Amino acid sequence: MFYHDKELQYKVRVTKPNPVFARMLQQAIGGIEGEIRVCLQYMFQAWGQRGPVKYRDMLLETGTEEMAHIEMLATAVALNLEGAPMSLKEEMSKDKMIGAVMGGMDPRHVLSSGLAAMAVDANGVPFNGSWVVGSGNIAADMYANVMAESTGRVLATRLWEATDDPGMKDMLAFLIARDTMHQNQWLAVLEELGGLDCHPIPNSFPQSQEVKDFNYAFVTTNIRGDGTPLGRWTEGPSMDGKGEFHIRRAQPLGGEPKLAAPDPRGHAQTEQMTSGGLAAKAKHKLGLG
Repeated sequence: MFYHDKELQYKVRVTKPNPVFARMLQQAIGGIEGEIRVCLQYMFQAWGQRGPVKYRDMLLETGTEEMAHIEMLATAVALNLEGAPMSLKEEMSKDKMIGAVMGGMDPRHVLSSGLAAMAVDANGVPFNGSWVVGSGNIAADMYANVMAESTGRVLATRLWEATDDPGMKDMLAFLIARDTMHQNQWLAVLEELGGLDCHPIPNSFPQSQEVKDFNYAFVTTNIRGDGTPLGRWTEGPSMDGKGEFHIRRAQPLGGEPKLAAPDPRGHAQTEQMTSGGLAAKAKHKLGLG
């Protein structure tokens, strides 16, 4: 079960409402870097978590906190929309150019939500559930979580730079601090799982079944044969300590693919379903047969 406290997790203050900044804040709610994404990601990872129960409990705790962050940002959007024009006519009476674009605000904040936040990004695109990662492998999920918190922190710092409202800077500084903690939290889980020793993920698959010439090879596809990007990934022991990095030049080892004739039930062209049909037609047109 989930319980709600009517007070926000952290204070949200807006000194001067800014509808344009409200639109920008939508990215932190419903964008790919936003709080809906991490909230659902941690929740679904928790609900499907098998193994030590502490990981499930931790994910549930953090996913629930992310709900509070969505609430904070939704409140910030609403406060930034207070006093915003409710019609183009109202705004055009002041400035036709500004009125033409509603001063840069999202018209759906008027048309769809009545000056409130929505589950969309800064361009009004609805949140996409395909961004939510929950693989059932705790190590793989932790890497996905580090990435999510990292891009979320990048977004929050950019929003911090984009506003001069002290209340908004303070709220964003809090969210940036929480992103710092959550990055470290997921990295701590990876360390507890063995750090680089838990690689390759999943570590439950026997490496004896891999094609050994390729499991630690950097494949260079530079056909000129020069300029291969050399670095830590091209020589020396692999990061997991279970192999040696080396360079392999890309080669076509798979042969040319050959597909069967089209299934008649798929209704391709007659010429496609006749062996050599297209080639015969081409020869005839060219006067070769």
